[in-house]
Amino acid sequence: MEHRVPKREEIFRVIEGGKHHDAADVERVLDDRVYTIRDIEALPEGVRAELIDGKMYLMATPTLTHQDILMWLSATIWNYIRKKKGPCRVLPAPFAVYIKNDEHNYVEPDVTVICNRDKLDEKGCHGAPDWAIEIVSPSSRTMDYIRKCSLYEAAGVREYWIVDPKERKILVYDFEHGTSAQHSFAEQVKAGIYEDFFLDFKEVG
Repeated sequence: MEHRVPKREEIFRVIEGGKHHDAADVERVLDDRVYTIRDIEALPEGVRAELIDGKMYLMATPTLTHQDILMWLSATIWNYIRKKKGPCRVLPAPFAVYIKNDEHNYVEPDVTVICNRDKLDEKGCHGAPDWAIEIVSPSSRTMDYIRKCSLYEAAGVREYWIVDPKERKILVYDFEHGTSAQHSFAEQVKAGIYEDFFLDFKEVG
């Protein structure tokens, strides 16, 4: 397969094009070519993208609300793991997840929890994490609710949370047991991969 690095002007054209549409509908697909991990690694500095089945999706700059929730989630999960002295690692974005260990799928979940440390090296996580969390942004709704949900289930992620600040709700997919549930920001939400860990979303504000 010919290796083709997307040109800077192509990337910027897609990003700028998103300004002329409703943000909720912007897919930010670079084009119809089939891309690989090598193309992700060759992107210009400061440009982030993900791959799903060879399609490249550019990532928008996160909002303040997004980053506040990201920091809270990461710190809360880290403190729990540290207190329990468990084997899992929690890693906030940007962190590379080679989710199918192939050349056509690459994601950067907002929060990634990996309990099998053999999957980790300096480049990232090779294989499905145990728990992935995505915080919905205006331009990522379709990606988080549909594309990544399907990818994470197919790849073997045990648990997937979609945290939606605009709707103030959390969707919890327990793929391991085939269940799902919806919660509000007024609730404490239990983490399925742990027996006694609840996240109190009232702390988010």
